[in-house]
Amino acid sequence: MQRIQFLACASACVFATTLAGSAQHPVGASYDPGIRAETAESKLQEQAAEDAWLAHLQVLASDDLQGRRTGTPEFLRAVEYVESRFKAIGLKPAGTEGFRQSVGFRTIAADNEHSTFELFPANGPSKVLKPGSDVTLSPHVEGATPVAAAAVFAGYGFAVPALGFDDLKGLDLRGKIAVVLAGSPPSIHGPLKAYYRTAAERWKGLKAAGAVGIITISEPRRLNGNAGAAPRAAFEAGPQVVLSDPGVDSLLGLHLSATLTSEHAQELFEGSGHSIQELFSLAEEGTPLPRFPLTVSIHAATIVHEVANVESPNVVALLEGSDPKLKHEFLVLSAHLDHLGVGRAVNGDSIYNGAMDNAAGIASLVETAKSLAKGPRPKRSVIFLALTGEEEGELGSQFYARYPTVMRSKIIADLNMDMYLPLFPLRFLEVQGLGESTLGNDARAAAQRNDIEVQFDKQPDENRFIRSDQASFVKYGIPALAFKFGWLPDTPEQKAFNEWIKTRYHHADDDLKQPIDKAAAVHFDRVLLALALRVANAPTKPAWYPESFFSTIPRS
Repeated sequence: MQRIQFLACASACVFATTLAGSAQHPVGASYDPGIRAETAESKLQEQAAEDAWLAHLQVLASDDLQGRRTGTPEFLRAVEYVESRFKAIGLKPAGTEGFRQSVGFRTIAADNEHSTFELFPANGPSKVLKPGSDVTLSPHVEGATPVAAAAVFAGYGFAVPALGFDDLKGLDLRGKIAVVLAGSPPSIHGPLKAYYRTAAERWKGLKAAGAVGIITISEPRRLNGNAGAAPRAAFEAGPQVVLSDPGVDSLLGLHLSATLTSEHAQELFEGSGHSIQELFSLAEEGTPLPRFPLTVSIHAATIVHEVANVESPNVVALLEGSDPKLKHEFLVLSAHLDHLGVGRAVNGDSIYNGAMDNAAGIASLVETAKSLAKGPRPKRSVIFLALTGEEEGELGSQFYARYPTVMRSKIIADLNMDMYLPLFPLRFLEVQGLGESTLGNDARAAAQRNDIEVQFDKQPDENRFIRSDQASFVKYGIPALAFKFGWLPDTPEQKAFNEWIKTRYHHADDDLKQPIDKAAAVHFDRVLLALALRVANAPTKPAWYPESFFSTIPRS
């Protein structure tokens, strides 16, 4: 086991100080939401805002910061840069140690050589499956205690009673292993689909029903057309990063978490009267899945190696509100600071710079903080949150939402910037969560003031509303929004958006050489500023719409 804790070093401090000084002139720029560049003075103001935004991007997405992977010295240098900007703006530190909230991470891996997985049919010899090739064992399990338990096919393995769907009803899962198909039925779609298919939410229901483990069989569409075999990459996963604090571990009580190839999935159903192909066909048709006990029992042991422990901070700053009463309520503006670091070389480039994902979001976070600090202060206080560990599964935001540095009950909303993609002029703004809460109307008003038309999520199957850091707040019942540049079908903007997702998302080409529309980024910042002011100054707090599923999540 390797113990790593990165501390500020003299060279990193010099780096941050130098960069802070070099950006001093652009940082002085300010602009008013809703004002377009029409006069010579406003055009100069606009240019200064563009230069300031781009200056942050050029620092954070530089090769020098090596992709800002969580827990690395380069990530800490990015932290120091953001701290220097927050200090220059005049924000108050709002972490647990100055501007920082330290977050502990564990990197763990399954030891496939010494782990075991064996099937015991009711009749016939046992069958040994090889971890790493026949079956994938997740290292995110509790302890290394061997599991010997009967198995039950539990359909999709979750329940949404409000929609009349419950795959757990009537099943005896006490002390047993739930075998489930990945995915969800057609009746569960959009954000709800993504919410319930996460490991955390699926396990919450299975754990409450008494299960001790889960075996997942990949979705049929991933298996069909591939000679019946799941993609090999799914069975060659590397180490997994998890939070060190057990209070944030959503998988407590899970003793076995495995994924089977289709080649061996049928062996689970021998003697049950059902076949895996039958279940795949029902899933493809959208027909409800049967649920039944299996005749096979499973004996397995997951041996876990602890690869490393690291500390990596969130950066938290505060702009105190002006209203004596409302300043004790908080609007959170968030963006993740980390990216993927150094990885497999593509055309000789191994640095995954993360310019759009998400140096652009941090640049907008800093510039919006500067504008809010220079103008009349909003009535409510505003938290500016630069997050660690998003690329590892929104871990930094999970930690902050679990251990906020202000009272969680006083957090009224989260506005999150993650990969909003200023690739072309901003005419349409996709607002994720638009129809879920009153924040949607606030977004419409802020966009309209800036000649922007808002759009619902045009690719709902991507489930972006709960795939980034805003989801950590939503899970505590806090209304939230996230954003993407919008487009109309069959336009160059649609082509540019889809091409970026295909060729640059999580690739080394997400760097400073790509086309970047800095004027559009500043236009977005104006919308964000208008939205933040509207929410922070409103007489009432944002609220979920009664028909939104998320309104059923208790505020805590």
